[in-house]
Amino acid sequence: MPRPPQDQSLRFTISHRSLSTRGRVGVVETPHGSFDTPAFMPVGTRGSVKGLLPELVRATGAQIILNNTYHLLLRPGPDLVEQMGGAHRFMNWPGPILTDSGGFQAFSMADINALDEDGVSFKSIVDGSKVRMTPESAIDAQNKIGADIIMAFDDCPPARDPGEAPPNLIRQKGTAGVAKLDEGVYTRRVREANERTVRWLDRCIGAHARPQEQALFGIVQGGTDPDERAWSAERICSYDLPGFAIGGVAVGESSEEIARVVAYTAPLMPEDKPRYLMGVGYERDIVSAVRSGVDMFDCVLPTRNGRNANAFSRTGQIRLRNAAHRADPSPIEVGCSCPACDPGSHGWATPDGAPFSRAYIRHLFACGEMLGPILVSLHNLHHFQRLMVDIRRALREDDWRGFAQRWPVAAPGLAPGTADASEGSPAGRGLSDDLKG
Repeated sequence: MPRPPQDQSLRFTISHRSLSTRGRVGVVETPHGSFDTPAFMPVGTRGSVKGLLPELVRATGAQIILNNTYHLLLRPGPDLVEQMGGAHRFMNWPGPILTDSGGFQAFSMADINALDEDGVSFKSIVDGSKVRMTPESAIDAQNKIGADIIMAFDDCPPARDPGEAPPNLIRQKGTAGVAKLDEGVYTRRVREANERTVRWLDRCIGAHARPQEQALFGIVQGGTDPDERAWSAERICSYDLPGFAIGGVAVGESSEEIARVVAYTAPLMPEDKPRYLMGVGYERDIVSAVRSGVDMFDCVLPTRNGRNANAFSRTGQIRLRNAAHRADPSPIEVGCSCPACDPGSHGWATPDGAPFSRAYIRHLFACGEMLGPILVSLHNLHHFQRLMVDIRRALREDDWRGFAQRWPVAAPGLAPGTADASEGSPAGRGLSDDLKG
């Protein structure tokens, strides 16, 4: 049954709806400013986007960032963050912040975890101490951290075929030692997680002490089972919350499976609320989800890959450690306007206005110099913000042919000029029907 509304600290305005997809362009307003949607959020796990000053992050085009409750809970602790004025003042980021609940990390990262109806117990990766997280403690921590958008504490089941997912995702209650889950075991685990996530959301709402300042999002679970996704969406979205998320689709599934699950699930969620796809970050997955009606994304890929000399480009990743770049004077990507490829446009003076060359960046990584990861991280973050700008343009102009030509890496399955996955179109019905069948 419908639940009473929370006081809402977030406003979502849709300014344009695509004529050929379910996608939309909008703005989310929060107490610390607004951000355009569809939006990509850089991940500042421990209160910092690794290696980058906040102003440099903003220079890439980022308008909102994500902090991780699990890591801030372990160190320095939410009480200290609150004492220092909250996350915005603590890290000197003036814009909106979203915190995830920390549940996913508690399930997947801890050396030892035990899941039960009340919460999850795990061994701290910092000092080995035993830590207990419950819906109430997760919300209390997020209230103290002070993010503009906070996430409910949910039970995220493992993928049936985990692939390269973190090993602990398959070492949950009822699935110990199983590499590929038996259908019956998987079905029971997904239903258990669905039912528990609803009960935990009820507890999260009851524990939320700052609804006028922080927008609480509920999370739809259900694995890859369409019936379970529909069951979860109906119950989670019966709560009148400021926004909702799709969880549990970045734990080992293929891109094709992610696309089918999201295309089925997103239309089941409220049309007038932001829809957030958690932890999905490859370009093709973002484009597919946007076309299904998703508004918000986050992923560690831009900075994690940047620290490992892997640069994103419109045609694919560039491995900057490769010997082919030893004497290459060209920038990471010709035509890119990031601080690494076009420093002059950011007010950085260089001899003859030259970019940082591939040869120089390769040298930095070979020598272990910090500047290498910084420059490639800046490029990668800018790449994803530029992607979102062009996605919003494609939505407004319904120009997917032009988008596919500009972004071949983001649209491998988007044949220029073909029908999109939209409500009422054959393509849109096909995506949902495929998942059901």
